[in-house]
Amino acid sequence: MKTTLTTLFAIAITSAALAQNPDKALAKVKYSFTHIQDTTQKDKPYTENMLLLIGKNASAYTSYDKIEAQLAMQKQIQEQLKNQAGTGNATIKFESKGYKPTSNLDYFYFAKENKFYVKERVFNNYLIEEEVPKINWKISKDTTSLSGVRCQKATGYFKGRNWIAWFAPELPFQSGPWKLNGLPGLIIEAYDEKKEVQFQFAGMENITEADQKAAENSDLKIAGPSGSPSVVKIMGMDTGNPFMGNEIKLPVDAVKTTRKELDKLKDAQAKDPQGFMNAQLAGSGVKVGNFQRSTGGTPPPQAVVNNPIELPEKK
Repeated sequence: MKTTLTTLFAIAITSAALAQNPDKALAKVKYSFTHIQDTTQKDKPYTENMLLLIGKNASAYTSYDKIEAQLAMQKQIQEQLKNQAGTGNATIKFESKGYKPTSNLDYFYFAKENKFYVKERVFNNYLIEEEVPKINWKISKDTTSLSGVRCQKATGYFKGRNWIAWFAPELPFQSGPWKLNGLPGLIIEAYDEKKEVQFQFAGMENITEADQKAAENSDLKIAGPSGSPSVVKIMGMDTGNPFMGNEIKLPVDAVKTTRKELDKLKDAQAKDPQGFMNAQLAGSGVKVGNFQRSTGGTPPPQAVVNNPIELPEKK
């Protein structure tokens, strides 16, 4: 417990407000992500639906499955607190039967300012500034049509893999899925030469006023048990979904830190999960027992990852 609190304090003092100019989100692009994480089970790849918000000067990339899971959890909280209104000691149960793991990483790229950030959730949101990914793309004359979009081929070496990307010259955005960017057009599809990691185009639509209203309606402003902070703050959840609005901007609730400090925090969580939770809830006025997770059975085994998306660079 002492170690956990010390680590939390070390991260807290590195926090600082980040001023990054928001960019208007013009469109959202969906991708089907496939990754052979375990090379001994190539027939059982990890899959996830992803979302890319794109603007003239910025982009933001996240898990679309995570957004849907969060909205479902918010609905559970709202319904349970409504049914227990006035009791003064609400008990929140999370039904996670059929739970599917999703990525806890979000990526923010500001091309105009040449800035790149990774947001990672370890109970709360933490933000790390990274070097802007630079890929020495070689553009070929090869073209094809993907989902009715005219695309051109490019190849490049990045993070230990040889990548093939198909970008759309008629869609003048420098962005793409994950950390792939820097081409004169939106990256529609990308995969490494072994096809162990693939991003396949799954649709694109413009941002509308309806999207902004949906984002506003997704805001969680739920009071916790009598005399305590909101359940949203306690559970480290976003008070609104930044990927549903019409702006691309850094999350205001994220703590700026370094990879080294965040790794220390993750180690503390792994070594003492209960102590970590107690440290997070300390001073909140809420008992740990007030939050219960119903798994509906034995949790799935920890996934084996012997083939991460980022491999050692060739020397």
